[in-house]
Amino acid sequence: MCYLRKKLNPHDPLSLSNKFRKKRFRYFKDLIKDIPKPVKILDVGGTQSFWEQMNFTSPDEVNITILNNETVSITLPNFKFISGDAADLHMFKDFEFDAVFSNSVIEHLTGTDKQRKMAKEIIRLGKKYFVQTPNYYFPLEPHFLFPFFQFLPYNFKIFLLMNFNLGWYKKQNKSETAKEIINSINLLTYKQLKDFFPSSKIVREKIFLLTKSHIVISSE
Repeated sequence: MCYLRKKLNPHDPLSLSNKFRKKRFRYFKDLIKDIPKPVKILDVGGTQSFWEQMNFTSPDEVNITILNNETVSITLPNFKFISGDAADLHMFKDFEFDAVFSNSVIEHLTGTDKQRKMAKEIIRLGKKYFVQTPNYYFPLEPHFLFPFFQFLPYNFKIFLLMNFNLGWYKKQNKSETAKEIINSINLLTYKQLKDFFPSSKIVREKIFLLTKSHIVISSE
């Protein structure tokens, strides 16, 4: 488990997780390459540190708004932070951004209704959009780092989390807290993403011939 955590740690620039991030980021750069600079970007659920890791912070290139429900540190003049709910972005006008970006966020919304609302908001706000999310059917669940965890009975998931450290989560003492954590992860299938983003292109991100995650890219 410690080995997996180290290899998949998104905060480690040399981790396998960040290698995948940098590889998939090429799709985003290609998506916005013809947009006049600086590109106005909304990052739904992200951080400034992510863009620093991608080496994509130049004021001449981008103007980035970070929206998150947790406070995010901002130190660069062309970045700003707004606290908000990814499923309710009423503070922004239609097509206010050249591009909307979201990396491994939509699966953290509770229930398909909120996920659908987030998708609608992304489509409404961005002239182009890029949304990445783990594949529901990938054998290793990426948050709990436990094989086929997403397919286990609900009560057994709670039992495991109350008795073991799993992935990025410590062993929980209270069943209510364990339930909140379990309920906070809702992986999506290809079919669901096509339903949420009907006019999009979906790229399957592969590892060992298996689809690790899906990348939703606006097709227009």
